[in-house]
Amino acid sequence: MSLEYPQDLRYLDTHEYVRLEGEIATIGITAFAVDQLGDVVFLELPDIGDAVTKGEKIGTIESVKAVEDLNSPVTGTVIERNEEMIESPEQIAEDPYGEGWFIKVRVNDPGEIDDALTAQEYSAEVEG
Repeated sequence: MSLEYPQDLRYLDTHEYVRLEGEIATIGITAFAVDQLGDVVFLELPDIGDAVTKGEKIGTIESVKAVEDLNSPVTGTVIERNEEMIESPEQIAEDPYGEGWFIKVRVNDPGEIDDALTAQEYSAEVEG
């Protein structure tokens, strides 16, 4: 199966993505992660106003197959969270890079994502 990895995103080897627009980072999980998880049944995310730290746990995602930690690709403050995905986590699979985002963070240092994987690097890692 051919999965998409948008070029404007950066990726973690733990399957989170980040889209940086100015000082606002949108964070979610990749199509590969959704494919591996199967049917998502529960999503736990930080609250608005919570501080997040690059590389630290920011929540969990649960499917019929597994429970996985979600990690932050940036350090900053949560300014928005996708309540629709919390209410209906099964919808994440429909559009993981669009409507299926998890949180938006005002980042302390936009340069933090420089060591995240590019789309080509991530694709090579997960698809061999």
